[in-house]
Amino acid sequence: MPNFWILHRVLVRIAGWAVVSFFSQIRVVGGDNVTERGPLIITSTHHNMMLDPAILSSAFPNSRVLHYWSKASLFANPFAKWVLESTGNIPVERKSKDRQVLFRGTFEALAKGYAVALFPEGTSYTEPRIMQVKDGAAWAALEYTKWALENPEKAAKDPVVIVPAAIVYTDKSKYRSNVIMEFGQHITMDPYLEQFMKGDEEERRAAVKRLTRDLERGFFKITINAPDWDTLYVARMARDLLWEDDEDINLDDFVTISQTLVDLFSTPDVTPNFSSVKRYLLEYYSLLQSTNLTNSTLSSLPLSSTLDPSNANVRLPSRLWTLTALIFSTLAVLIRLPFFLVPFIIHAPAYFLGRLGARLVEEEEETQAQNKVVFGLLFVVMAYPATFFFLWAFLWYTPIGALVAAATVFLFAQYHNKLVNDNYEHAKRVVAAWRVLVGVWMPKRWDLSIPALAQYTTPRIPPENPWIDRPKKQSDSTSESPAPEPQAKAVSGVAAEPRVKSRRRRPPSRRLIRHVLRARVQAARALASFFEQLEKGADAQGKWVRASAHLARQFGGRIDEDDTGKEIDSGVSSYCGPTGWRSAREVVAFLRRKGAKITGLERRVEGEWAAFANGDLSPTEESDAPQDEFTWVPAGHREE
Repeated sequence: MPNFWILHRVLVRIAGWAVVSFFSQIRVVGGDNVTERGPLIITSTHHNMMLDPAILSSAFPNSRVLHYWSKASLFANPFAKWVLESTGNIPVERKSKDRQVLFRGTFEALAKGYAVALFPEGTSYTEPRIMQVKDGAAWAALEYTKWALENPEKAAKDPVVIVPAAIVYTDKSKYRSNVIMEFGQHITMDPYLEQFMKGDEEERRAAVKRLTRDLERGFFKITINAPDWDTLYVARMARDLLWEDDEDINLDDFVTISQTLVDLFSTPDVTPNFSSVKRYLLEYYSLLQSTNLTNSTLSSLPLSSTLDPSNANVRLPSRLWTLTALIFSTLAVLIRLPFFLVPFIIHAPAYFLGRLGARLVEEEEETQAQNKVVFGLLFVVMAYPATFFFLWAFLWYTPIGALVAAATVFLFAQYHNKLVNDNYEHAKRVVAAWRVLVGVWMPKRWDLSIPALAQYTTPRIPPENPWIDRPKKQSDSTSESPAPEPQAKAVSGVAAEPRVKSRRRRPPSRRLIRHVLRARVQAARALASFFEQLEKGADAQGKWVRASAHLARQFGGRIDEDDTGKEIDSGVSSYCGPTGWRSAREVVAFLRRKGAKITGLERRVEGEWAAFANGDLSPTEESDAPQDEFTWVPAGHREE
């Protein structure tokens, strides 16, 4: 009797509803690389716990059923065996040293032309780059190929292929963020089979290592990889400044754009002001994290100079008119509220439980979104059936009443998902606007002092995952592990403090607002100067910047084929292969083509009056950077 994997399909449908309710969009890229039939091993990145298999299964191309590994001992009980098989699981004899026995269930699944899904990194983790790829997938694929050659009558007609899959999150713990699931080029067993079939165990292991290394390279092509946390944070901040609206960046290009920026800021001293640019971007990123604000939100606020209470040149009517615009923005959100009020009230406990679940694992970013989804889903699983039965009872438990109640609950859920994005963004902006306004209008003496500010200008780094196999020596040239985190840099002449990994108390955001706005101005101006020097500087002609090897090949760069395994200046090994280089001007042109507002960085930043008001130092006077790095003009005296 054929197995239709009923429970699997039910769970996948529930998982699909859950991830769609949390993430705004799941974009599938490279779906053509996944075959519609035939034996297939999908190897996926694993950086967000249970959400990874939920997304992989629910959005998988061609709706193929994915079969995951489970311990063979779990199949001993007949009922448990039916449940596991109906959910698509296959047994793995983990204690067996005979790989033919170890992968017997995998052979049977692949022989039937099924798709097997694995997470070869071995654990879910939060790191700035791919940290490890274990050999399990390579062993399974090559052992199956060997078994298929020895048992052609039992094997599938098509050979098995491995397809790397990357699940990349724009912000993996943020509600209503986006997901990109990209499939790389499939890997056949032909290049490794001859060496694997020699019979020598050492040769077999060497073939497996070669395949694993090529799989790792496949991951690097479709993921974002930085040598350290600072470089990743700087690249994120630069991306947010260049694409102020989250919707402006095409998700198909998100990984390539992000990796280009990571590579750009991995090039030491590419411009004279390189170090200060990184510092300004890092400080702004950290302050945004500390206040739960985003650059996109700040960019959308009406913080014109007419709101400046200390500007005597602004007449009262103009100031009141601008303030009225802010009030009308608030009223616009309140007008929307009645249409969203009922869905919000019903789902409010789910939102609350989700936030509570995230707080339980504040030190584990890869677990926060999972808890938000699971805690919220548990409430919805109770609330929706209760709503259905209430409506059904209201309709006298009639068959037609059941259909009407079910349709009403379904449409209500769709209505909530359709409205939540727009209302959520508008509400965030209005709340942020009043938070900022209170922060800039309150007495300046209430601002956080510069010494107290230092701890909020250094981003927190996630704790190390104990399940990651890290080399004992960072100097090992074959290491794929990032370098030790650098110490925090000094801020405005204040002594640097060490990186903070423990929980730190967050002050009221109003005490940080002026610092945030000041950091925003400095970061935008510094980034504008950085790109100007890349594009028009004295040595811009012929300047090259680091690039991941696959991007260098894609965009006409060059490859240093003889430096594989060498360490780059930051102390980590090359990006999974030879170092690539791209022309600096080509990189800037590429970013412009993809919509980067590089020219827009030079405009006057709204809210600059608040950042440098009441006798504050101008950016030039406050900066400890050399004067020839970028020129500042005192706030309020810049030529328009």
